[in-house]
Amino acid sequence: MKDIVERIKVKFPVAAVTFQRKDLTFITVEKKHGVEAVTYLRDVEGFTHLVILTAVDWLEEGEFQLTYLLNNPQAKQDMGVRVRIDRENAEMQTAHHLWPALVTYEQELNEMFGISFPGSPRQGVPFILDESWQGPPPYRRDFDTKQYSEDTYFPRPGRTKIDPAEHMKKKLYPEAE
Repeated sequence: MKDIVERIKVKFPVAAVTFQRKDLTFITVEKKHGVEAVTYLRDVEGFTHLVILTAVDWLEEGEFQLTYLLNNPQAKQDMGVRVRIDRENAEMQTAHHLWPALVTYEQELNEMFGISFPGSPRQGVPFILDESWQGPPPYRRDFDTKQYSEDTYFPRPGRTKIDPAEHMKKKLYPEAE
C-alpha cells in the first residue's frame, strides 16, 4: 500500500496516512481533492468497489469527517479516503457519477447529519425519517436524544417501566425467584 500512497502524493497533497493493516490504509486529503482522490483510486489503482461512505461528527473541532472506503477486489485491499469539511457549512462535492450507490449514502448523510451534496439526486428527499420530521439532523452529536424522547414519547397512564437487567435475569433464571 505504501507504493500506492506514494503515487497518490505525486497527484495531490495527502495530509495524513494511517496504515491500519497490511490490507487497509487511510489517507486524509483536503476537501477540494476528495473526489479527485477517489476517482484516481478507482480509475488508476483498481479500487473499483465502493464499500461505504460514512461520516463522523467532530463537534469540538467544528468539522465532519467523511470517509470513502474503497476496495480493490483483485489485490484484496481497502483504502479509506478521509475528508474534513466545515460543520457549519457542511457541503461536499457529489461523487455519485462514480458509483450509483453513492446516491443512497449521500442522501442518508444529508438527512442524518445535514451534510449537503449539491447536484446529487434525492438530496432533501426523506430517506429514513418521515416527512413530518422537524428537528435537527439526529446523528449530529449536539442532537439531544433524551430531550427528543421525552418530548415525543410522553408517559402514558397504566404503562410500567421495566429494568432491562432485572427482566433478563427473570427470563434467563426463572428458578432463582
